[in-house]
Amino acid sequence: MDAKLRVRMPKEAWFDRDLSWLEFNRRVLAEAIDERVPLLERIKFLAIFTSNLDEFFMKRVGAMRTRAYASGNLAVVEEFNAHIHRLRDALQPLLLRRAECFAELRQRLARHGVKLAAWGELSPVQCREASEYFERHVSPALTPLSLNPSHPFPFMSNLSTSWGFVLKEAETGERLLVRVKVPSQLPQWLPVRTGVEPGQRYFISLQELVRVNAASLFPGVEIEATTLFRVSRNADIAIEEDSDNSIKEMVEEQVRQRRFQPVVRLEFGVGPSSEIRDSLAARFDLRESDVYELPDMLDYSGLFEIASLPISELRDPPWSPQPPFGIEADTDIFSSIRAGDVLVHHPYESFDASVERFIRDAADDPGTTTIKMTVYRLGDDTPFVRSLMKAAENGKQVACLVELKARFDEERNLHWAEELQKAGDHVIYGLRGLKTHTKLALVVRKEGDGLRSYAHIGTGNYHVKTARMYTDFGLFTCDPVLTRDVGTLFHHLTGYSRSPRFEKLLVAPLNMRTRFVDLIAREAANARAGRPARIVVKVNQLEDGPICAALCDASNAGVPIDLIVRGFCCLRPGIAGLTENLRVRSIVGRFLEHGRVFHFANGSEDPLAGDFLLGSADWMDRNLSRRVEAVAPVENRHLKERLWEVMQLQLADQRNAWIMQADGSYAQCTTNSRAPRIAREGTHVTLMKRTKQRIRR
Repeated sequence: MDAKLRVRMPKEAWFDRDLSWLEFNRRVLAEAIDERVPLLERIKFLAIFTSNLDEFFMKRVGAMRTRAYASGNLAVVEEFNAHIHRLRDALQPLLLRRAECFAELRQRLARHGVKLAAWGELSPVQCREASEYFERHVSPALTPLSLNPSHPFPFMSNLSTSWGFVLKEAETGERLLVRVKVPSQLPQWLPVRTGVEPGQRYFISLQELVRVNAASLFPGVEIEATTLFRVSRNADIAIEEDSDNSIKEMVEEQVRQRRFQPVVRLEFGVGPSSEIRDSLAARFDLRESDVYELPDMLDYSGLFEIASLPISELRDPPWSPQPPFGIEADTDIFSSIRAGDVLVHHPYESFDASVERFIRDAADDPGTTTIKMTVYRLGDDTPFVRSLMKAAENGKQVACLVELKARFDEERNLHWAEELQKAGDHVIYGLRGLKTHTKLALVVRKEGDGLRSYAHIGTGNYHVKTARMYTDFGLFTCDPVLTRDVGTLFHHLTGYSRSPRFEKLLVAPLNMRTRFVDLIAREAANARAGRPARIVVKVNQLEDGPICAALCDASNAGVPIDLIVRGFCCLRPGIAGLTENLRVRSIVGRFLEHGRVFHFANGSEDPLAGDFLLGSADWMDRNLSRRVEAVAPVENRHLKERLWEVMQLQLADQRNAWIMQADGSYAQCTTNSRAPRIAREGTHVTLMKRTKQRIRR
């Protein structure tokens, strides 16, 4: 690393990454609490808060635990345990607030005809219906397993919820511990139809149905105590990438190993049996700080089923992505791109009519000779695989880099990679030691006497489902310099080159951090020389030390810096002598903010004369050091204007925005009737309206 990049972030302005992440999830929970959010959307945010927290324990806490205990250093282990205590202290109030929120939402749902009933709230005839359902559809899927030392200890899968029963044999008085897993493959909320009036909906949770009917599993034995519990396992597994195995073999082994990784969190319901609690904690070698007793449900992610109920008045107004501006439906897409670079903004503009169409049309196009694409996450309903397979069948050269190390998507990516290979596509499994996270597609066509290349450079995955929920940007271009850079990067990824050169593209881990630090330093130099200077950046996370140090220097030089960071941010604003000219805000709302955009004034008062870039990289050490990322300049003035419009809108947002304080906490923006409409309505509503207006014009 360059000497100037070894500068580390001043600790006075540093905020702990994990505490900052909990602050982010607190903002997610606030959406569930916010009465301005439609009721079923609030239920959805409760589920998101829980799934976020699960991933945090599996990935982040799991990784820290592995490193600490593998170090063999007692001081490191004790510091890890002290850190877990700090996280626990910050998390406990959020868990209590989640339970309070669910109790309130349960009552509100009932007033709208959706009853999430406890067993005691069902009538006798409804209880009979539910019990009959249990006998036919649930009991056959259950397998009681002994927890007593005389039996092998049963395997407990990650994120599994189970009932622990203390049984007593009437004749001998012998006491037994038994575990029954709540099947995750079945619906977690079961409809009750008997005695329900038209327009009403009644549900009973699967876990309660199992508890109430458990006696049928243990005839002739008394159930002395019941305990609900849930285990979370470490999902961070180091791959020995210097082994002789292929990347595919290593990832397949990693997926197998993950099932048996150590438990990092053990959750219990209200009033657990001390016998079950203590035996499980001892079995999994957990400290008290790893064990949580919760005041209500354990797994709120099952609420996604309730959140998806088709009750329009309890949901956000439906949104249909609009035709992309600059891509005509009745003109071939390559002509549209030749007419000028095209910027698309999802989910406001259609992913299908832009990105999917780009690959689909290339597969059918007689002039196309080559298609190259990177894939980080693929959905089960992906159209890209079908298009790439068809392209190969049509005689085109197809190269697809499938990142097998995309955590939790390894099996899906392995499956689709094998399908592509069967069709004759060239499939590459990424580089050893790096994850290929960049979002790039390249199409090469015969035109006239030569070849012309077309590229898509995106901020989000080629994933149909997330394209409807995540806000992302994509740049289509046939700029010969930029497409040559993209081609060079593909050559580097699919073949071999030690030091590729790029004219416009910023590529991690090769030149991106250095280029970003230089751009920040240029703004600082301009400010010190009395020239216009400004930095506005939109990313998902901010943590990289050299980047943070450069931002501190620019702030000290008087550069106004606005950072729009959705998730965690390790740089605290408003610290005297370090970040006094730096502001941090987070946008949380209907869509998940995912696009990465960077603006540097470059000595100009006119922001559109400055530099704009977009791409796949966050300002994190992992993105800049251990991932393949690409960020491209946006040079067309009209496209810069659109990016600047989004940035300015988010800086004016008082509906979806939170402002980071000097202590690392966040304060939610407030508004009143006198505030401008865009401030009151916020980013997502305003951009939906403006997209429709732009299309009409």
